Amino acid sequence: MENETRKLLRDLQAGKISVDEALLKLKKQPFEELGYAKVDLHRSVRQGMPEVIYGAGKTAEQISGIARSMLDNGIETVFITRIDSEKVEALKSCFELDYRETAKCGIIGKIPAPSGIGKIVIATGGTSDIPVAEEAAVTAEVHGNEVIRLYDVGVSGLHRTLSHLDEIMSASVIIAIAGMEGALASVIGGLADCPVIAVPTSVGYGAAFEGLTALLSMLNSCAGGVSVVNIDNGFGAGYLAGMINHMEAKR
Repeated sequence: MENETRKLLRDLQAGKISVDEALLKLKKQPFEELGYAKVDLHRSVRQGMPEVIYGAGKTAEQISGIARSMLDNGIETVFITRIDSEKVEALKSCFELDYRETAKCGIIGKIPAPSGIGKIVIATGGTSDIPVAEEAAVTAEVHGNEVIRLYDVGVSGLHRTLSHLDEIMSASVIIAIAGMEGALASVIGGLADCPVIAVPTSVGYGAAFEGLTALLSMLNSCAGGVSVVNIDNGFGAGYLAGMINHMEAKR
């Protein structure tokens, strides 16, 4: 995804905007004060991607106010994570909201076309891991990435994993999501030549300790190139994968 500042400079160079228009865009207030939130309007200038609204713990009115501020300031895609059905109904009365129920994510505006250097593969150990995987997948897609989903390919039936070697070996980034003992990340890490982002989930019986066992297993992976995000943090994995998939050589 092209950095907003770079895009602005290209538009200026091409004569699509004037020097004064470019200067005004750079001078605009970097955040908007709403009382309950300071909306970061320059996030996309710094990081190439706009602020994401974390819906849990916020009221529908607060989410609506932040989203309206973003839209009014030229942000074309507003992404909201961790929102429940009650808030969704309230938001739909104000916006055209694309709600992904399994991921518990909402999108206002258009999803950009994929612009990454390759494909992001998202693999889960089991069907119970799919909600976390969908949060990761939708996050990656909203940030301009092509995503391949490989669900229920856990190591208790290793042939299921090995049947997708073409996808695994051609990916630019892989997100491996698993609960229980979290072994999927090490297996995929030993097959792939790209970064692997491991996501432990809170799926499992008593000794899984709500994801702690999988977290520790993934942190101790013997496979090189495996990094780990927090328990059930599909958003963090999808966001990081998207950044990796948009890396450019810096001369």
